[in-house]
Amino acid sequence: MVLRCQVEVLYFAKSAEIAGVRSETISVPQEIKALQLWNEIEARHPGKDMNEIEEKSKDIIKFTAEKLSIDEVSQLVVSPLCGAVSLFVGTTRNNFEGKKVISLEYEAYLPMAENEIRKICSDIRQKWPVKHIAVFHRLGLVPVSEASIIIAVSSAHRTSSLEAVSYAIDTLKAKVPIWKKEMYEESSSSWKRNKECFWTASD
Repeated sequence: MVLRCQVEVLYFAKSAEIAGVRSETISVPQEIKALQLWNEIEARHPGKDMNEIEEKSKDIIKFTAEKLSIDEVSQLVVSPLCGAVSLFVGTTRNNFEGKKVISLEYEAYLPMAENEIRKICSDIRQKWPVKHIAVFHRLGLVPVSEASIIIAVSSAHRTSSLEAVSYAIDTLKAKVPIWKKEMYEESSSSWKRNKECFWTASD
């Protein structure tokens, strides 16, 4: 005859949400081991993972004429499964080759641009174990010091998200059809091709 005892199990935080109760009493063999007890608890809540709730990975891509918010974009990639969120923020600087810049103007071929960024996200997922990716790019006029692009990536450890963000901005500048015009203080302007773009490399 197997001797049994009553064990009171207390649940806190996420485990309480999953179990749906704060505590319960279960009957178990007196000489039960910790792993066996854990299996018994999971068996009482079938279909529920007591360790982790699955969170689907997201690729969030947006082109907008509105002012970009660093807080908004970074929050989109936050995950309880991740210990790192890495960001790249590109802003308008006030000078270029001795000329005073007052703003930049961006234009994009949206269908192709969005498709190319999705390819970049897919490539990143092949190279690094990241969770969420967000790429926001502003179109139209972008005044000095305001953000024209924000890239955010979350991952369990910082190395993956840092390397993924660097790859994302380098590849975006090389492959995505986005054009930039610099507006100067002396009422002149100039469209600037991206020297990293593959279609200008041979010029």
